Amino acid sequence: MARIIAIDLGTKRTGIAVTDTLKIVANPLQTIETNNLIEFLQSYFQKEEVETIVLGFPKQLDGKPNEMTPRVISLKDRLTKLFPDKKLVLVDERFTSKMAMQSMITMGSKKKDRKEKTGNLDKVSAAIILQSYLEQI
Repeated sequence: MARIIAIDLGTKRTGIAVTDTLKIVANPLQTIETNNLIEFLQSYFQKEEVETIVLGFPKQLDGKPNEMTPRVISLKDRLTKLFPDKKLVLVDERFTSKMAMQSMITMGSKKKDRKEKTGNLDKVSAAIILQSYLEQI
């Protein structure tokens, strides 16, 4: 069965999360350098069947675009062209970083691990975006 993958795009790093094959649970997968995202996805799609790409869509609190919004729209357009067989969905990502940090605290992550910005927060944020999408479908 096909999976669903989520992307939390950042200027330097991008968090990736993926569902199980039954599409029930969102799991943090990996954090990669943003400039390696397309290569990563091409490689991942060769190994795993993925039917949907969920992109975190950044907005300000009032719902207006923020500085990352044009980058996400550009990425959406690029992914649509590169992977026309994949459904592409935008999901509001407001508060996901705060929710990810709170989740890591609740799960007992040490302060050092939470400060380790090289990935933990980014991939947990992607998992929260993905879980939000799963709850909508």
